[in-house]
Amino acid sequence: MPARNQKLINNEFYHITLRRVGESLLFKDINDHYRGIFSIYEFNTLTPVTIRERRNARLRIKQEIKKGTRDQDLCVDTRDQLVEILLFCLMPNHIHLLLKQLKEGGISKYINKIGAGYPAYFKKKYDIDSRGHFFQDRFNAVHIKTDEQLIMAFIYIHTNPISLIEPGWKEKKIKNPEKTIRFLEKDYRWSSFWDYIGTKNFSSITERKLFINLIGGEQKCKELIEDWIKSKNQRPGL
Repeated sequence: MPARNQKLINNEFYHITLRRVGESLLFKDINDHYRGIFSIYEFNTLTPVTIRERRNARLRIKQEIKKGTRDQDLCVDTRDQLVEILLFCLMPNHIHLLLKQLKEGGISKYINKIGAGYPAYFKKKYDIDSRGHFFQDRFNAVHIKTDEQLIMAFIYIHTNPISLIEPGWKEKKIKNPEKTIRFLEKDYRWSSFWDYIGTKNFSSITERKLFINLIGGEQKCKELIEDWIKSKNQRPGL
């Protein structure tokens, strides 16, 4: 599952889209979403994942969900990582990731691990006997080069779920900004957004220091998305 004919550079940022073939669902229920979150975390390591490490990772994620406490240290993952995960969002049939490549070929290796591991879980759970492609052959990788592009990626990835409650908003406009803001801040937990605005969610997955500093803190991250949503009540488009 290579990127589209491009060399990915260490210490550079890339917006990755990993999409299931056709319009088939990638996540059918809440447990699939949790497995997707677990896969994003689990496969970000240079070494093979042992059964014990899998068990510890699952336990760690469950404890985070139950505790609801805040991390003081924004960088919590001490494994030998392939990539640095800055942003993520799970959508019904695709995944958005903003990654910084740490190892040579790290992004491709990481995506290939997800591309093998999650489908194996999904096919076993739903008793799918298929040897065809689960994800599209090639993942999409957009090179993010400037601070302005980083901020736009932050907005784009975290506002992707708006289409779940306001289909077609890009061609029209956001009809109910207050409802949309509430949906992103209180209801839709399957992204990195909550951890950026001070609501502990899946904080072990992401390295947030860059965006926290770039945007100006958790409150500014919250205001950035809120102001952007309100502006789309006035005009359509991203």
